[in-house]
This record gives sequence, structure tokens and C-alpha cells, in this order.
Amino acid sequence: MKSARFVSRLTRQTQALILAGGRGSRLEMLTDWRAKPAVPFGGKFRIIDFALSNCLNSGIRKIGVLTQYKSHMLIRHLMEGWNTLNNDYGEFLDILPAQQWLEDESWYLGTADAIYQSLDIIDARHQTYVLVLAGDHVYRMDYGEMLAAHVESGADVTVGCDIVPIAEASEFGIMEVDERDRVVGFEEKPDRPKPLPGDPEHALVSMGLYVFGKDYLHRTLQVDAQNPKSSHDFGKDILPTAVRDGDRVFAFPLDRAAPGRPYWRDVGTVDSFYRANLELVGDDPPLDLHDPHWPIFTNLQQSPPARFTDHGPEGGVHVRDCIVSNGCRVADSRLEESLLFNDVEVNKHCRLDRVLALPGCRIGRSCRLSNVLLDNGCQVPEGTVIGEDPAADAERFHVTEGGVVVVNRAMLGQDHGYLLRQNDTRTVRET
Repeated sequence: MKSARFVSRLTRQTQALILAGGRGSRLEMLTDWRAKPAVPFGGKFRIIDFALSNCLNSGIRKIGVLTQYKSHMLIRHLMEGWNTLNNDYGEFLDILPAQQWLEDESWYLGTADAIYQSLDIIDARHQTYVLVLAGDHVYRMDYGEMLAAHVESGADVTVGCDIVPIAEASEFGIMEVDERDRVVGFEEKPDRPKPLPGDPEHALVSMGLYVFGKDYLHRTLQVDAQNPKSSHDFGKDILPTAVRDGDRVFAFPLDRAAPGRPYWRDVGTVDSFYRANLELVGDDPPLDLHDPHWPIFTNLQQSPPARFTDHGPEGGVHVRDCIVSNGCRVADSRLEESLLFNDVEVNKHCRLDRVLALPGCRIGRSCRLSNVLLDNGCQVPEGTVIGEDPAADAERFHVTEGGVVVVNRAMLGQDHGYLLRQNDTRTVRET
């Protein structure tokens, strides 16, 4: 561990830039109406809250969020929930939309191009280090430790990394490192990922977060912008080129800076999003949301406490391994291994097993739902059965490769011209 004084000097000299403009197409209907970082997670949060909370807990209070696709809900969340940084003390949260410069009519072409288009704003802040973060990952990490390692190693760029099963590794950038953690090989999303030496079941992957010196970042992005063959992406272009050119690229493992048990999830698909939410409901979840030393902040919703009503012998409420958020109402129903976001209503005689219900859903009487993900505001009719007949489910709803039945308002024949904006609990016309 480095001295607190040393780390705090580095964090005060750092600007964080959170990439929150991607299409999020692999989340399919969950990103029909909102950017992926704005998707609800964990009962009361949005995905971007984890990167933002890591910044605040690490002492980094100069933050820019780069937006592009379907950004209204994300911007509203940032303005309402993250407006407490104090400009009088040099703190800020900048929202940086794609701007289309006069000489170029394109939007962001890739992650590196997004930063390149914002270089003038970065330069105006006069920070020594730039921390580039993905806005669509769920994890806890002390960025101060990574900054300290970056400075002590003399790195040009430091890449946050983690170990994942080899079966999942093709979704990430694969890293090879030497005994000093210097990156000697980097391949973006290969079909056949290289395993760790001596461990054929796992691979070392990039987490999509990087520390750069501002001057090195500036030079590198200028060169990349002039390359017509580049896709202008950090994983596809910037990092492989830096490694080939012999620049000082170092890896920084998550377990050196994780507060508590190391945890990182790229919730890039519906199945991974569903699994990551439901792994929070057990007795010993891999992500501790109750840690007072590393809180996750968000835009708090003003809702009444959750309410459970039991109407005697013919009723009864049974809840096992569940998270039930503010504003929920549950009557005479059985809930197992399920997560209800705020303002979800479960009427009498329902059975929910491994159900993820996003904000504002209403489940009618006598419904049976198993392995179901309900998108915001679904009004499930009385007596509905989902998750027991795969063929019938596939005719009406979307069934993922992992067998999760995804239901949204359009599939239920409800007006999808109105979005339940979350707070997502107030029905407001989106245009």
C-alpha cells in the first residue's frame, strides 16, 4: 500500500473520463429506450453509478461523462443524482455529448475517437493524468492504487485487468504479461484466447479502464486520428499498437485495489445482466452492496418503504433470498431468489421464482413467473404463466440462449410510446 499522501496527490491531479456513449446492442430490448450505462441494476442503482462511485471513493472528483446514443435518461440521472460536486473546490461533473466538428460530420467513431474529440476540454482542465473508464461495467476498485502503480512503474499507459474463465474470454481484450506485469502481447476479442501460463482454464483480460499521462495520450490520439486504417478504438488499435511499438504498457490486476472481495462484471448481454443481478440476492453475495467503507451512490428515489401483506390461512407471504426495493407492495405471494426494483407491485397468490422485475412493474393476481426478466413498467395480466412452457414463451416473448424469458411492454401489447422514466416510476412521454 502506498502512503495516503502520495495517492491523494495523484488523485487530485487526475481527470476521469467515463465512456457512456456505446449502443449497448447486445443488451437488446433493454437498451431500446436508454443507453446501457443508464440501465437499472441491483435494485436501486444504474450501471454507471459503479464507475462514478469508484471515482468518489478513490478521491477523484474531476469527472467527464461522454454520451452519444439514447442519452436523455442517462443525462437526467446524472443531473439529478450527481450534481453535488463543488465547483468552488475544483470539482466537476462534465457531460460531454458527441459534437460533430465542422470539418467532420461523423459522431464518435470508437472509444479512442470519443476521447480525441474531447481533447480540447481535457487540455483546458490542466490535469496531469487521465483515467479512462467504461461506463457499463459493475465493479468496485480503488483507482488511487492504480494511479500509484502507474507512476512508480514509469508507464505510458496502465491497463486494469482481471482473470476470467477461458470460455468467456473471447469477449475481451486478451493480455500477455511478463514477470514485471509489463504487457508483451495484446489481442482484442480473439476467437481462440490465449490462456494464462500454467492455467489453461483462465485468461487475463482487459477491464477497459486505463491510466494515461495527458501528454502521451494527446500524442497517441493525434497519430491514431490521422491513420485511415484505424477503427479508432482503444482495444482494437491504441493498445495493440503501443505494445508493438515498445511503449511502456503495464497491467494492473483488480485484486490489488479491490475493497473487499474482487468483483467485476461486464453485463454486456441479457444473460450476464440477469445473472449479475440475481447473484446479489443470496446470503453471501460476491458484491457487497452493504459495505459502509465503499458505498455505491445513486439518485435516490422518494418512495415509501416496501410493504408485505398477509391475509391469513388462504393467503400468506413467503420470501426467500430476495431483494425488495422501496415502494414495492407484495400481497399473499411466494417470492424466491428474486429481485424487485422500486415500485413493483405483486398481487395476491403469485409465485415468482428467479424473477428480475425492473422499476414500476405490476404483476396481477395468480401469476406464475420463473426465470423471467420484466423490463420497466410491465403490466402482467392476471393469471399469466411464464417460464414453464418454452415453446409458448418463445411465441410471445424473447428467450435468451441461457433460457431467460425477457418481457417488455410492447410484447404485452401495452403502449410502448410511453416510457417509464426512472426514476423510472413516473410515466412521461419520451420523444
